[in-house]
Amino acid sequence: MEIFTNIADDLKLLGDRTRLAMLSLLKEREWCVCEFVSIFDISQPAVSQHLRKLKSKGMVKEKKRGQWVYYSLNVEDKPYIRDVLDHMPDSKTILSSLNKESVTASCE
Repeated sequence: MEIFTNIADDLKLLGDRTRLAMLSLLKEREWCVCEFVSIFDISQPAVSQHLRKLKSKGMVKEKKRGQWVYYSLNVEDKPYIRDVLDHMPDSKTILSSLNKESVTASCE
């Protein structure tokens, strides 16, 4: 039953629309925290909290570049998450739905 507990916990994280959108965006490329702040119009601590939860379950990995942290998708060992993400819209559609035709962030 432990495997079901782990899968259920993973899927619970996808129940939050911001985290689901973040993972969907990460399908195509890595993103910086500052970009997510701009995309979702939420504070940097709020973005970091979402990403911390995803990282704690091994769904994202991080790479530090200067003062910024960049995140990438890490679900190779979670085919059920990959299957969900395969049915999510692409980044252009997601950004358009958030009225963000382009991302303006002050990274670097």
